Amino acid sequence: MREYKPQANRQKKAAYNDRFYVSPTLPKDDVSLYPEFKAVVDELSKNVEVIEAYIETNQLVVYINYMDNYKSIEILRDNCGFDMLVEMSALDYLEKDGEFEVFYLMLNLNKAKRLRLKMRITQYQSVQSIYDLFKSSDWAEREMFDMFGIVSNNHPNLKRVLLPYDWEGHPLRKSYPLQGDEFAHWYEVDKIFGKDQRDVIGPEIRDAGMVDRYDSKRFARLGKEVAFGADPEVEDLAQSNLVHDYNKNNILVEDFKSEPKILVKRR
Repeated sequence: MREYKPQANRQKKAAYNDRFYVSPTLPKDDVSLYPEFKAVVDELSKNVEVIEAYIETNQLVVYINYMDNYKSIEILRDNCGFDMLVEMSALDYLEKDGEFEVFYLMLNLNKAKRLRLKMRITQYQSVQSIYDLFKSSDWAEREMFDMFGIVSNNHPNLKRVLLPYDWEGHPLRKSYPLQGDEFAHWYEVDKIFGKDQRDVIGPEIRDAGMVDRYDSKRFARLGKEVAFGADPEVEDLAQSNLVHDYNKNNILVEDFKSEPKILVKRR
């Protein structure tokens, strides 16, 4: 088995390359131009430090210190009318800035106003769970832990929600290989058959878009098909026109018959 070497993070190389389209920065308006949002910022400033605040696409964006996330969301819910947590997650800026950006998207249902609460944390810092304030954050915090490795302190059941509990790595980090690493290639084989069967079965193919034309048992060819278990090279010599053997007792499925097409000139 080859030695696994972590893939280099590609953020710096791809961010400002002329091969890729970089969308222009959206305009940021001053909060003082929106009295309702200014009142929200003033209310927050009484209890926590507001690092930055601006209006973007008619939404209030507020940056705070990560230690104040619980207190800030409590104030927004109880004093400012943001009674719905729409979404929360994180963005990976480890290679660029050495930090994650954790964000909370909140909604004021009475006034139809949206707010994005953001904060920066390093790879080894954790945030306070807001499960006591919004029960909807339960799986969102577990997913953030699963995909990014960000810990939410005092969460009642902080464990992976998508991947197996013994999985290694966090797939939404930009340093995670797109097709999985050495651990991912052998995970199912080791679990089901055991490590001693690696040479017999081979590693998993985790590229969802890959079709192996020589695998005549699990994949269908585009444009033509190879019979189950047949030699692909023999089938390639002549175009095969297979008739699917459906269950004749299934009244919901009809056999597909390849008949000459009729061109209809008019409806």
